[in-house]
Amino acid sequence: MRRFGLFALVLLLWGGAAARDGFEDWVAATVLPPVLAETSVEVRDRDGRLLRGYTVEDGRWRFSVTLDQIDPKLVAMLIAYEDKRFWRHPGVDVRAVARAVWQALSHGRVVSGGSTLTMQVARLLEDSGTGALSGKLRQARLALALERRLTKREILTLYFTHAPYGGNLEGVRAATLGYFGKEPRRLTPAEAALLVALPQSPEGRRPDKRPARALAARDRVLARMRRFAVIDAETAAAARREPVPAARRDFPVLAAHLADRAREAAPFAPVHELTVDRAVQARLEALAARAVQGKGDHLSTALVVADHATGEVLASVGSAGLGAAETRDGFVDMTRALRSPGSTLKPLVYALAFDRGLAHPQTLIDDSPVRFGPYVPQNFDGRFRGEVTVARALQMSLNIPVVRITEALGPAHLMAALRRSGAEPALQGGRPGLAIALGGLGLTLEDLVQLYAALARGGAARPLHWRQGAAAAPGADVTGAVAAWQVGQILSEIAPPPGAPRDWLAYKTGTSYGHRDAWALGYDGRHVAGVWLGRPDGTPVPGAFGGEIAAPVLFEAFQLLKPAPADLPPPPAATLLVRNADLPQPLRRFRARDGQYRSGASRLELAYPPDGAVLGGAEVTIKLRHGTPPFTLLVDGAPRVTATRDRVLPVMLPSAGFSRLSVIDGAGASVAATVRRP
Repeated sequence: MRRFGLFALVLLLWGGAAARDGFEDWVAATVLPPVLAETSVEVRDRDGRLLRGYTVEDGRWRFSVTLDQIDPKLVAMLIAYEDKRFWRHPGVDVRAVARAVWQALSHGRVVSGGSTLTMQVARLLEDSGTGALSGKLRQARLALALERRLTKREILTLYFTHAPYGGNLEGVRAATLGYFGKEPRRLTPAEAALLVALPQSPEGRRPDKRPARALAARDRVLARMRRFAVIDAETAAAARREPVPAARRDFPVLAAHLADRAREAAPFAPVHELTVDRAVQARLEALAARAVQGKGDHLSTALVVADHATGEVLASVGSAGLGAAETRDGFVDMTRALRSPGSTLKPLVYALAFDRGLAHPQTLIDDSPVRFGPYVPQNFDGRFRGEVTVARALQMSLNIPVVRITEALGPAHLMAALRRSGAEPALQGGRPGLAIALGGLGLTLEDLVQLYAALARGGAARPLHWRQGAAAAPGADVTGAVAAWQVGQILSEIAPPPGAPRDWLAYKTGTSYGHRDAWALGYDGRHVAGVWLGRPDGTPVPGAFGGEIAAPVLFEAFQLLKPAPADLPPPPAATLLVRNADLPQPLRRFRARDGQYRSGASRLELAYPPDGAVLGGAEVTIKLRHGTPPFTLLVDGAPRVTATRDRVLPVMLPSAGFSRLSVIDGAGASVAATVRRP
């Protein structure tokens, strides 16, 4: 039957040549099958490397590919082995078919086929058989039609997209990823020869199932390539010594939660390009898996790392691994889960206090029993330290001092600052209370990393983004540059975990109520990172403290980013670096700032300039209403006028750009405004 089919094909072609006009009309009338087949959705990293792929609807791996993505030696080998006159024939090679007929008649059996690569593409597109007469004729007609409507390169691209390579691997990219663990751009001669041999018998020559057959078929290709001078003898001999793959490799599943998120956001996009760095992502996923080993079932972890200058997310690890789905709820993306942030908001509280002239790092603050109505805050260990500097209170993560400052700021101001950073805090109930400073609200790991990124950028908010091209413009300032630097300096002096390097990372840990969440957030001169450990179902983890289990993971994450950390920036020019004794009197000791909440004529107000004002020159006249003299004026945190009873205060701004004006009255109330000088 196959001999008869070949003979009939020759007659058809010769007859078509004799009746050219009718033959051309017959070819032109050919209905082509769809040539744009579904391909696997791809999620790629910042350099175009595959992070995760998804099978097509029938469960096959079929990735899109272009000839530019394929090693030229594979293309040369394929054409030399399968279709030497590919670049010259019109879709059907009459000489090859005639030779096949002659050999079949001479030997009494089919010795060689007459199918061209274009005919093979036709068969792949229609999934038609190879031996039946009707199938051969249909493939010939379709091949002729394809050659008239597509270029040779497009036909080769279709072959490399649809060729079967065994199992559910379809197309050359699926094959190279599945067998070699790499893209087809650079292949060894042995790898290229195996890829030429496999589509002829994809199941019979699968290297992971039938290695001996795969090896023999590959070596036959190599021998013919040597005979056709595609490769030299030395290359062929070296290639024959290379083993065939013993097993299939897993396709990459990196940044799995973020990949799913990208697909949900753009379900019809064939390719999603993320800002993630694949190498960093892989190292941090391995770190996450190590972090929970030996710590009991159901413990999970999440990490987010970003470039705080650009806002690009470089790695996002949502759990300890999808493979731990049963024991650790690995399918839950804990970078987006609302959790109590514990003590991780304390740096923001102090930065706001510095920015508004309520305190300085060397200001003394009382750590002693205090009551705010029905609310009685306690330190984590139940002890009291008496008077300590604000810097020391933050480094020791004392609760009572930060609640005192939050009461002076007003909880609503803390919530507003969180929202300016890009975070979306969640409250149970109505108005925020003082407990929010100690974690009495819901935030995600992404929210906290975004907040610390703002502190690392000198107080300037810029939303984090993980999709390439989605960068947003910088938002409103969360704090001034001086306040942000002061907090960073305090955090950089916290002792690191045992064995970790010192003096380069500004970081803060936190533990939520009931030991449900352990946190560590930190930044250096370039990167910001956050770590969460806990149980996704919210049950307590007895004995879990952020400083003990999350901080070591944070420091190791930074060590995996690059050989050497980036230094924190130097202090802004306006930073007041003095001892407590050299501070203006209102800043030496923190007192409750009830004055700023008093109603009526006693409340301090900044009559001029308004917040956000654009001034015409270097000199500005500050006008005050109400308040209790004497007044202290600070510009960018540095005292300019002290102990004055005047309510009209002329002052020179230091330079063009933004300046922060703060006034403190004799009762400790404060007001502030940010102005800009062109």
